[in-house]
Amino acid sequence: MISIGEKIPAITLTTMTEDGPKPVNTEELFSGKKVVLFAVPGAFTPTCSAQHLPGFVSSASEIKEKGADLVACISVNDPFVMAAWGKDRGVNEEVLMLADGNCDFTSAVGLEMDGSGFGLGKRSQRYAMIVDDGVVSVLSVESGPGLEVSSAESILEVI
Repeated sequence: MISIGEKIPAITLTTMTEDGPKPVNTEELFSGKKVVLFAVPGAFTPTCSAQHLPGFVSSASEIKEKGADLVACISVNDPFVMAAWGKDRGVNEEVLMLADGNCDFTSAVGLEMDGSGFGLGKRSQRYAMIVDDGVVSVLSVESGPGLEVSSAESILEVI
């Protein structure tokens, strides 16, 4: 698992734009910025949809007032699903929705989980991190189901 003080690996993610899916390179995404990145096991899943994403949407401006340049959500889903989920949850421009469709980023940072028992396959653990100029400064990984350490409220305490 990636640790505090380590650099985010160079991986290409995808986000949806008006012109369709657009590649997003992590080096460009994190370079020279303070980014709050939170990960969910899956779009449209209960805790992710009811609590995790909405908490960051409603707290995005406060997080940015405390120094973050960007708030981003990542999930092992395709960009079409991430865009539909963002639209369904009223994300607008508050949170950048990032698709890690092949689980490349999630595997590279060592935060994957096996959701096969639930029919989900390889997914991301639930976590939140603060990345300063490409380097992890805060990493809060949930130890089990639920939303304790990776919520927007928890990030607001440490940013």
